[in-house]
Amino acid sequence: MNRYPLWKYLLIIAITVIGLLYALPNLYPSDPSLQITMEDRYTFTGKELENIQAALKDAKITAKHIDSADDKLMVRFQNTTDQFASVDPIKASLGKHYITALTLASTTPNWLKSLNALPMYLGLDLRGGVHFLMEVDMKTAIDKSLDRYRSELSSFLLGKDLRYLGVIREGDALIIKFKDETFRAKALKALDREYNRNNVNGLLDFKDIPAKKGVALSVTLTEANINATKRFALKQNITTLRNRVNQLGVSEPIIQQQGLDRIVVELPGVQNPAEAKIILGATATLEFRMVDEENDPYQAQASRRTPVGDKLFLERNGNPILLKRQVMLTGDYITGADPGFDENQRPSVTITLDGKGASIFARETGKNVKKLMGVVFIEHKTEIKKLPNGSISKKTTKTQEVINVARIQERLSKRFQITGLDSTKESNNLAILLRAGALAAPVYIVEERTIGPSLGADNIEDGRNAVMIGFIFVLIFMAYYYRVFGLVANVALTLNLVLIVAVLSMLQATLTLPGIAGIVLTVGMAVDANVLIYERIKEELRNGVSPQTAIQSGYEKAFSTIADANITTLIAAIVLYGMGTGPIKGFAITLAIGIVSSMFTAIMGTRAIINLIYGKGRIKKLQIGGGL
Repeated sequence: MNRYPLWKYLLIIAITVIGLLYALPNLYPSDPSLQITMEDRYTFTGKELENIQAALKDAKITAKHIDSADDKLMVRFQNTTDQFASVDPIKASLGKHYITALTLASTTPNWLKSLNALPMYLGLDLRGGVHFLMEVDMKTAIDKSLDRYRSELSSFLLGKDLRYLGVIREGDALIIKFKDETFRAKALKALDREYNRNNVNGLLDFKDIPAKKGVALSVTLTEANINATKRFALKQNITTLRNRVNQLGVSEPIIQQQGLDRIVVELPGVQNPAEAKIILGATATLEFRMVDEENDPYQAQASRRTPVGDKLFLERNGNPILLKRQVMLTGDYITGADPGFDENQRPSVTITLDGKGASIFARETGKNVKKLMGVVFIEHKTEIKKLPNGSISKKTTKTQEVINVARIQERLSKRFQITGLDSTKESNNLAILLRAGALAAPVYIVEERTIGPSLGADNIEDGRNAVMIGFIFVLIFMAYYYRVFGLVANVALTLNLVLIVAVLSMLQATLTLPGIAGIVLTVGMAVDANVLIYERIKEELRNGVSPQTAIQSGYEKAFSTIADANITTLIAAIVLYGMGTGPIKGFAITLAIGIVSSMFTAIMGTRAIINLIYGKGRIKKLQIGGGL
C-alpha cells in the first residue's frame, strides 16, 4: 500500500547526491590573501616572486603559499594579521604599475571546481568584501563645465553672427575678446538674454573687463550653476558606478551618497577587488577628431609650435600626430559598446550611438570621406600620497592618447568599430566603461577596506549559533515526541539545510544575516509540515484505521494545509524580492528556496523513508509517540 515506484527513489537519491556535492565546497574556508595584478599594457617581469619573498622575509611574515598565474599573483596567508601586515612591504618591493588588493582566495579542490561546485558568497556582514569610500573631484567637474561653455559660447556667437576675436580660459573664468565696445555690447545683450534670463536662476555671470587689444567679457559660473553642477556630478557618478557594478556581476551591492561629495560602495563577495578598483575609478571616454594631413607633427613637436586649429597628441607607439581642435564627436553619445575582433582578429570594440550622436557623426564623416580620423582615449587618474607631516596630497592627472587612426571609407552612422587596442582584456574593460557611461567627474578612493573573517567573526558566530541552537532543539523535540517518525523528520530537516546551502551555492547567491534569518524561519516551517502530517496520522489511528491506511491518509489530508501555508509564504517572499533592496532581497531569496526545499524534504523525503520502514507487510503499531 505505502510504496514508492523506483523512479521516485532514484529522483530523491539524485537530488540528495547533487545537494551534498554542491554544498561540500562551503566546508573549505577561504585563505586571507593579497592579489597582485598589472596595469593595462604592462606584464610581469618574472622577478616579482623573488621580490615578494624577500620583502616578506625582511618583514618576518610567513606566507602560506604563493600562486602564480599569467595575469595575477596570489599570496596566501594563515591569518588576516599577516595579510594586513604584508600590504606595505609588498607594495614597496614591487614599485609602480602593480595593483595590490586584499581578498579571500578559495581553497575549494580542483575536482569540485571542475564540476562548477563553488562556495556561496557571504555578505559584507559575514564573509566580508570590499568597502570603498570615494570622493568626487568637484573641481574637475566645474572645469569640464567651463570647457563645455567655452565651445558652446563660440558656437552661439557664430550662430548669431556676433563677431569676436576669441574665447580663452583664464583660471575659473572664460574671457571673450572683442574688437571694440560696440561688438561687446551687442554680444552681452544676446548672451545675457540666453544665459542669464534677468538673473533668475542664471547660468553665467558676465562682467566687462579691459584687454590688451580691444575689450573683453569675463564669464563665470553663477553660484546656482556651480551647485547644480556638483549635484549633477554626484548623481551621475552614482548612476554610472551602479551600472559598472552591474557589469562586474556583483550581487547585492550598496552604492549610496555620503555627504555632499562622497559615495560609499560596498561589494560583498567580490572575487577580484583589483579589477573592481580599476573599473570603478576609471573615467575613460573617447573623442573623435580629424587628422591634419598637411602639417608635419614631428616639426610641431620639435619646435613646440602647433599650427592654428590643431592640437598635438601622441599615439601609443610614441609617435606625434596632429589632430584638429574641433571635436567631431564625444563619448557622451555612446549608448552601447561590445568587445570583439576585427577582420584581422585584432581586439576591437563595436560602438553604438544614440540618435543625435548618429546624426552628428553621419554629417561629420560624410564631409570627410577618404580623410584620416583619429580616436582619442581620455582618462583621469588620481594619485594620493602621504606627506611626511601626515597630510594627504591628491593630484589628478589627465592622460590623452590616440588609440586608432583610420581613413574614413564611407559615411559612418549608428554603429562602427574601433581598433588599435593592445589586448582582449583592454577591449573588455573599455567596453564596460563606455557601456556603463563616463563619470561626470573623476573619483578617487579615500578609504578602502577589505572586510575579512576576523571583522565578521561575531556575526558569523551569532548566525551559526542561531541556526544550530534552533536546529538542535528541534531535533531533540522531534525525536522525543514522535520517536521513529521524529527521527525521520530530523533526517529530512538535515537534508533541507543541505539543499538550501547547495542551491545558494549553485546560484552563487550572497548570504547575509537576514538570509540566515530566512534559514531559521525555514527550519521552523519545515518541522511544521511534519507536525501537521504526524498529527493527522495520529488522529487517523485514534479513529481506528489501520497503520498503513493512517500513513496514507495522513500525508494526503495534510498536504492541502501544508501547500496553502507554504504558497502564501512564497507569495510574500516574491513580493519582498520584487519591492525590497539589498539584504531584504537576500532574505526573500533564502526564504523562497527554503520553502521549495522543505516541501520536497518534509513531504516526499519523509514519505520515502516511512515507506521503506513501514511499507512492507502488515504492521500492528507505529512508533509515532503519544501512546500510539
